[in-house]
Amino acid sequence: MASFSFGAGNARKLAALPLYAAGRLLTLVIPRSRDQWVFGCGAGIGDGALAVWQEAAAEGRPAVWLVSSRREATDAAARGIPTVPKSSLHGLWRTARARVVVVTHGFGDVNRYAVSGAFIVQLWHGIPLKRIGLDSPETLRLPGPLARSRAVQPVRTLLRAMFRGAARRIDIVPAASHAVRGRLESAFSLPHHRVPVTGEPRVDVLSRGSAEDRRTLARAEISRAVGELGADARLVLYAPTWRDGAPDPAVPSRDEWEGILEALERLDAVLLVRSHPLGAGEYVPPRPSERVRPLGRDLVADVTPLLPGVDVLVTDYSSLAYDSALVPLPVVYLAPDVDEYARRRGFYGRYADVAGTDWATGWREALAQLDAVLDDEAERARRLDAARALSARVHRFRDGGSARRVYRAILAGSTRAADAAGRGPR
Repeated sequence: MASFSFGAGNARKLAALPLYAAGRLLTLVIPRSRDQWVFGCGAGIGDGALAVWQEAAAEGRPAVWLVSSRREATDAAARGIPTVPKSSLHGLWRTARARVVVVTHGFGDVNRYAVSGAFIVQLWHGIPLKRIGLDSPETLRLPGPLARSRAVQPVRTLLRAMFRGAARRIDIVPAASHAVRGRLESAFSLPHHRVPVTGEPRVDVLSRGSAEDRRTLARAEISRAVGELGADARLVLYAPTWRDGAPDPAVPSRDEWEGILEALERLDAVLLVRSHPLGAGEYVPPRPSERVRPLGRDLVADVTPLLPGVDVLVTDYSSLAYDSALVPLPVVYLAPDVDEYARRRGFYGRYADVAGTDWATGWREALAQLDAVLDDEAERARRLDAARALSARVHRFRDGGSARRVYRAILAGSTRAADAAGRGPR
């Protein structure tokens, strides 16, 4: 079952109001340093935070990564990254002292109670297709009993004020392009100058080196994560997105699993299942098969560098559709609940603007499209052209230098902010 929903998360935020207030008082009396940074990432040691970390580390920037698990600490140590438990007193202190705070999901990536007064960089974790932040009604969802109470409207008003107040603290949200910039400005209620078009640091890895080298490295990483694969095995990455705490309607039935296994055998393909870490539903076939292998966050924290190693992406509303367009990869869209998802969460633009008009609504259709992509060169070429066109719409840069541009924007912005506040080195 899902480990998180907006309703439960919002209930925790309301219950923690005294801690937020205490943290605000704490940051008023603890002076922030001139040069210390803290990093955090809700998905582990990876994503855009890692790309910017590498830029900061290359210049000797004093920084630590705030972690929430032993696994994260181990992964960071393997990369030579110093860490501090984010929920500890030390994590609270380092966040309160940091001049710059870098996150990818939210303030909870670091110690959420000590971010006030820092220069906050929200890298986000992908180009949004589904509405996010203040643009989505889901953001203000309340747990059942509270949602049915007479206090529902005042509480939602309070939540909206909390979200707007939190968003106003953000100093930089990098955008992949001018088209994406408008979505982020709206979602976070930010002025134009706080959403610079720098490109996304998280996808730099898809533009560095040669296509052949990227594929070789990605295939080797996939094999290390899921076990040995045949040199010619065709890899299909399945990445459904989060249903905001609801069960995933695309989880196959037993009969659908049999169809999937038969198709994978016929196509000599392996299905890599990348379930969303917060999602509900089990993607386990009714009988063991080497043709289906999990590729969850417990095995690979950041799947983006592995995209060049796969042959087809199957997804619904995931930002991986935009990321994979840089490879490029052909995409099969499997979305059985478009109307319901649009009502509950909403899209930026029309779903058809990204998926076309022939998305699959069930596994039978998806398998027929997958068969065509893998065995029909004309169909594969058509979907590759669609991916390239999508990439041209949403990616301003394809030079592998987005993390560097973001790093420079942070340096310039944080220096201006410190000078404006009259704060010298401490």
